[in-house]
Amino acid sequence: MAAGSDTYSADEGTLYDHSEDGSYSRGRPSGDGSELELDILESEDERERLLTESGGKTGLFGKKSVKIGKWNAKKSKDTTKAARNGESRGLMYDTEEGVGASDQSLSTGSSESDATRLLATAAQRKARRKRICRRVAIYAAIVALFLALLFIAYRLSKPSRKNATATMLSNGTSLFPPTTILISLDGFRADFLYRGLTPTLNEFVKNGISPKYMLPSFPSVTFPNHYTMATGLYPEAHGIVGNTFWDPALKKEFYYTDPDKSLQPFWWGGEPMWVTAERQKARAAVHMWPGSEAHISHIEPAYVDKFNGSEALPLKVDRILGLLDLPGPLDVAAKADQPRPQLIAAYVPNVDGDGHKYGPNSTEIRQTIKDADGMLASILHGLEERNLTEIVNVIVVSDHGMATTDVSRLIQLEDLVDPNELSHIDGWPLYGLRPKKIEDLDRLHQQLVEKARSNPNIDVYLRDKDMPERYHFSKNERIAPLWIVPKTGWAIVTKDEFDVEKGKETGEVYHPRGLHGYDFEHPLMRAIFVARGPSFPHKANSRVEPFRNTELYNIVCDSIGVEPMPNNGTLRLPLKPVGLHTDPETPPDVTPPDPVETPSSFLATSVMTSFASLAASASGLEDPISSFLDGPMSSAQELSSTPSSTTSSTPPASSTAESWWEWLTHKADNMEEWVDEFLKSHVPGKADPKATAA
Repeated sequence: MAAGSDTYSADEGTLYDHSEDGSYSRGRPSGDGSELELDILESEDERERLLTESGGKTGLFGKKSVKIGKWNAKKSKDTTKAARNGESRGLMYDTEEGVGASDQSLSTGSSESDATRLLATAAQRKARRKRICRRVAIYAAIVALFLALLFIAYRLSKPSRKNATATMLSNGTSLFPPTTILISLDGFRADFLYRGLTPTLNEFVKNGISPKYMLPSFPSVTFPNHYTMATGLYPEAHGIVGNTFWDPALKKEFYYTDPDKSLQPFWWGGEPMWVTAERQKARAAVHMWPGSEAHISHIEPAYVDKFNGSEALPLKVDRILGLLDLPGPLDVAAKADQPRPQLIAAYVPNVDGDGHKYGPNSTEIRQTIKDADGMLASILHGLEERNLTEIVNVIVVSDHGMATTDVSRLIQLEDLVDPNELSHIDGWPLYGLRPKKIEDLDRLHQQLVEKARSNPNIDVYLRDKDMPERYHFSKNERIAPLWIVPKTGWAIVTKDEFDVEKGKETGEVYHPRGLHGYDFEHPLMRAIFVARGPSFPHKANSRVEPFRNTELYNIVCDSIGVEPMPNNGTLRLPLKPVGLHTDPETPPDVTPPDPVETPSSFLATSVMTSFASLAASASGLEDPISSFLDGPMSSAQELSSTPSSTTSSTPPASSTAESWWEWLTHKADNMEEWVDEFLKSHVPGKADPKATAA
């Protein structure tokens, strides 16, 4: 078509562009409009529709709409010409999806054309919304992925979880994450290692790391100390302040041997190691450990074995090794309901039981100590057979020691205080007193202080006034307000339990023959700690300084790669040795005197020493005391020359293994020989007749 053959309005000139080669229609090229241009066209159409209506109806301004027939006529001519020339023209408008209007529907005044344009516009808007939604979803996914990677990087980089990503170790058949066996030998006194009865434990010390002893917590009895080892908290912090005690808030009594009075979770504060492990996805098995059946924090270990005091030691060995034989988490045979634990905590009551029954120096306890050592030998042998010696950590501990009792070291409670004035008596062998009337507390305290002046074998404390700070035994209402703490080896009894005067007259034997619960720093109360395994990469026979059993919780948690809860301990792995047990500066192995020296013994020693001094001055002998005491000052003399303290009953350790009575007997024999020599030399007629005859 020749240019200028038709006349177009100015507005139409903005919509149509004539092409010389005829490859384009009168409208815009098909599929070539940008979104901005489409928006302009849509706005133009909308404006034209508002100004005019088809059929000559009244428009926006109340006038008859003007029909624009010139554009339709022209379009008809173009269509006819295109048909005549055999050329196919493109649609006037192309939508984003390729949908356009037919030539016959392009009339401006047609309602069908308007509907088509509106549908095209709606489709375009819908498509744009879809694109926006897709982009938002993609951006959100990218942000979420970035945050997830950031969180993973943070958890992996936490310095406190040093062992969390530790490489699993293989024994040749299975992979093991950090795994620890913890064994508690209840009542195993530290110096039991020096009796020649424990070859396995002594060899274990040589191959591992240990202090000379571990200190228990006060009071040095089983339940408070086992739960302290499990939580790293002092008894005043975790709430198990004795084997027996009264809770004034709950108005309930805790009694350790009665499940109805001890296995409720409200008694047990803090978080024990098996709950810490399970909460951090490290499975735990607990074999009879005190408190393990109490459903603490309502987080149950994978395995809990109920207490059975008569269980044979070989069965304990089988149980521990059987748990290690379970398939690991990466093994094909692994079962979700039978996981292999990373922590195995086992309680062994035998030494404590026989120590109470027969005494810590009895013949029977010697065999019990041997049996406990044999149990450890079986466990270590089982680890060796499974190629787990360098893969599984083994920690052996005890909770306290034990002292020998005797009727001569009993104190009648009724001689100290009237039991009728008391509402509750807590603890044993130390006594916590709760007066029926709180206003009687100061009077009863002063009364007991006066009694203690004439009986040096007890200490008296008010919880809120003069309880020694080193005991960490005052910041809990479960601790009675007034306490009588006997010296080590002594016990307080009521007449219902044992009539002291009658027992002395009849020669009745007091039971239990061994007791604990005294000042936690006394040598007879010392416990043990020995460890070996991949979490303890130290020289064999390494020695660390003695520490309190509040440190055990951190050590065990670190050994299995879990983060401990806040507690009263400060030690973390790796431990820091101060040398070897074989170093010259290592303190010697000391067996403390048991029974403990008593003030009456000190008096006897003082009398005999004074007599020897007087005799020496009369005879002119040079240094007769040395012949009587033959050696350095004994522990008894050291104690007799040291002022007594109301905060400690700890005597210096003896350098000899013989008991006080044996020591006193030997010195008496020496004294007798000296008296004979003195009489022979200075009294006429007392010379040896055989010597005279010679």
